Amino acid sequence: MLDEETPVIYGLEFQARALAAQLAETEAVRFYVGTQSLKFDNQVHRLELDEENNMIKREVFHHGDGEIWHISASPTDKNVISTVYNHISPEKSCTKHTAVWRTSDEMNPTTEIRNLKLLTKLNTSSMGEDIKCTHFHPTEENKLLTVVDGTFAIWDLNAAGGSCDATTKGAIEGKGQPKFSTAKWNPHQGKSNLATANDMFIRGWDTRTNQEAWLIESAHNQLVRDIDFNPNKQYFLASCGDDGNSKFWDIRKTKVPVVTRADHSHWVWCVRFNHFHDQLVLTSSTDSRVILLSAASISSEPFGHIVEEDSVNEEKPVPLKDGVLAVYEEHEDSVYAVEWSSGDPWTFASLSYDGRLIINQVPKSEKYKLLL
Repeated sequence: MLDEETPVIYGLEFQARALAAQLAETEAVRFYVGTQSLKFDNQVHRLELDEENNMIKREVFHHGDGEIWHISASPTDKNVISTVYNHISPEKSCTKHTAVWRTSDEMNPTTEIRNLKLLTKLNTSSMGEDIKCTHFHPTEENKLLTVVDGTFAIWDLNAAGGSCDATTKGAIEGKGQPKFSTAKWNPHQGKSNLATANDMFIRGWDTRTNQEAWLIESAHNQLVRDIDFNPNKQYFLASCGDDGNSKFWDIRKTKVPVVTRADHSHWVWCVRFNHFHDQLVLTSSTDSRVILLSAASISSEPFGHIVEEDSVNEEKPVPLKDGVLAVYEEHEDSVYAVEWSSGDPWTFASLSYDGRLIINQVPKSEKYKLLL
């Protein structure tokens, strides 16, 4: 069985920065990784943790269209993914594209490299060149969100053929042609809202009107790299950026963050709430570290579980406190992505640019504080 003190390491042949949990898979610990290579055909790896043997099983798929900058998985169909990728034409010009693909229906580890089935390409040609991400809607299986330069686009795959056009668009207005750095669906408020980050700003949008719903000005002192909504507590959002900080916000009161953390020594690229226990938050950075935080005081269970006292002499469990719970230092390069498993709430994967994927677990001592 996987020991939380012993990480499981998988090395890719090529550099990589795109990582996603297989969201619709709840029985096994699985992740998707996309590679970045300028000289060779790129690949999508579907990886499964074999807990009995403390190893990783893999399937590899061709992604010959280009190096993968972002990958996401459908929350309703475990065999559907999207990628954002660079495409280099025969004339050596480089353009970014985004597409939706189907993998094989069942996990079948083999040395054979398989082909992805193209479901549709998302037509961003009129929106700009710099595509940052494409995300599936949390519940509507045919709806996706993409940000391109200063525009966000929403797609309906029901209307898709070989190429899909956006059904809804919104844009930021400002001097100097501002560009988005990332975006996320809001899992609350009827799932009709989303948030975007550009420069030092974070904006909420109502997709029914495509109008700005709220604004956090100067959320960070430098570029905002990532945002993530608390999946279990409405109105709460985490952000991270090039100032080395991770911040937690109540979007009803956007003047100041609820909590600010300065645990990394360089840019923070990724922040993720645990979907089951939102007290637990992961951050990853170009300082080569992954940090597990407790944000218990602003979680959906700020005081922990109530435990009946069977005996006056029984030792009371120590509640989880805010702060750093664990620091993971197995990486030797910038850690651009970290994701929680959908199959096991205590397991997560991190990916560094040198192609090293590491699967770790929440320390047993911290796990017991949540369960007791």
